[in-house]
Amino acid sequence: MPAADDIAKIIEQERVLVFDAFDEEVAFELGSRLRGKALAGNLPINIDIRLWDRPMFYVAMPGSTASNQDWARRKINTVRHFQKASYRVFLEHGGADQVIAARHGLSATEYVLAGGAFPIRVAKAGVIGAVAVSGLPSREDHNTVVAVLADLLRGDGAALALGPA
Repeated sequence: MPAADDIAKIIEQERVLVFDAFDEEVAFELGSRLRGKALAGNLPINIDIRLWDRPMFYVAMPGSTASNQDWARRKINTVRHFQKASYRVFLEHGGADQVIAARHGLSATEYVLAGGAFPIRVAKAGVIGAVAVSGLPSREDHNTVVAVLADLLRGDGAALALGPA
């Protein structure tokens, strides 16, 4: 699937995957569902859910590493700065280099171009945080998050997924 098609699909994902409200209970439900998906698929991932003012949920699955924690943090920073999914930012920057372009004036130690972090958007409030998965290739990290968000919010986890690369 060409990058332009993926970007259009991610824009659709961002448009429809919006919460009516988001609090500790919702964060726990989202995190628990992601953990369940990781357990079922034996996925070696870290799951990090944050509002801009505080962490809400974190788990490291078997096989994940300390590096995954740092990648998740940097992906979340990318979502916060650009207010869009980190995989979309990656694709909009050419989809090859994971280092943030110097033209943005952002540090590579704090930001990364990689998929797996998705904005937590609340209706009538905007983007208030992000959910990130790290440990799989970028596209798989992104699809993992979107599948669980879509299932939680719409009951159709596969409907919004990106197709094969």
